[in-house]
Amino acid sequence: MSDRTVGALAQLVRAKNAGPFWLTIDVFCADDDAYHALAAPGVITPQRIADLYAVDAASVGVFRLPELRVVKVSFPRRVVQGSPSDRDMHGGQQHVPLTSLTVDAS
Repeated sequence: MSDRTVGALAQLVRAKNAGPFWLTIDVFCADDDAYHALAAPGVITPQRIADLYAVDAASVGVFRLPELRVVKVSFPRRVVQGSPSDRDMHGGQQHVPLTSLTVDAS
């Protein structure tokens, strides 16, 4: 298993609701090297997020903010916030799968 993962390279990865129907995950980097590794093409992509979270890749947004050293990901929640099957009311635990995503050496 690679030690080059999103969780290992990022300074902070956090998730939260973006309304009752969407989640957003923010990946904060401490330096430019980490940011460039995580923002590189093929690392955090709509398809890789879709595979991790079982959502349609066409509904995934990936936003790279180099001036902040942040990669932001947004996608629809699988269940509506507060519904009987919602196991994470605030979306605060949804970053965990993304932290184990491998980052291939470029």
